[in-house]
Amino acid sequence: MIGATLVEVPTAPSRHVVPADLDAESREWLKSLRAEGAARDQAVARLHALLLRAARFEVSRRRTSLPHVRGDDLDDLANQAADDALVSVLRRLDDFRGSSRFTTWVYKFALLEAAVKLRKRAWQGREIPLEDDAWRSFSSHRLEPEAEAEQSELMATLRHAIDEVLTSRQRTVLIALAIDGVPIDVLAERLETTRGALYKTLHDARRKLRTHLEESGLAPESLLEETS
Repeated sequence: MIGATLVEVPTAPSRHVVPADLDAESREWLKSLRAEGAARDQAVARLHALLLRAARFEVSRRRTSLPHVRGDDLDDLANQAADDALVSVLRRLDDFRGSSRFTTWVYKFALLEAAVKLRKRAWQGREIPLEDDAWRSFSSHRLEPEAEAEQSELMATLRHAIDEVLTSRQRTVLIALAIDGVPIDVLAERLETTRGALYKTLHDARRKLRTHLEESGLAPESLLEETS
């Protein structure tokens, strides 16, 4: 039993890759986690404790965004994040290249898992607008001041493009991610797909719109900026 849930701990990777010039502490972590029996169990427990501290830190840092969530629920989210981060780290030991300390590397897994779970918790019970015409809430205030003269034509062309050029799936993803600000993890869960698939759909939708606007003699950059 680790944290609040029972975690199936992956076995140590078969390829024991040790990066060159690795610091002693990181080398010891890898050695312990790739050991067998009690030695590995102890290392896994220490790793989970480290991940839990990191997850609790991230939850505490972001808790103001969830004022309605009770403290014990937040701690449960931190435990879930630590559990999932532990599984990810143990499965990816061979990905560690020593560009930072091992503890710094694994810390990021916990921060990411905690952030994802908090975003999902924030959207729990909230409806995501997926109707085809929901994009009409898109406001022209996104335009730069110097583009105001072209605003009417640009918005009319964009409305037509979203209606006629994009597929239903592309409209849904574009509206949710680029206009309504739905976190990609939340949308992936609601649509039962992956982050990668959504990024691909969003990229394709933007490319179609950009091409359509360029062919119409308009500059789409102010509306269709890529996000990192």
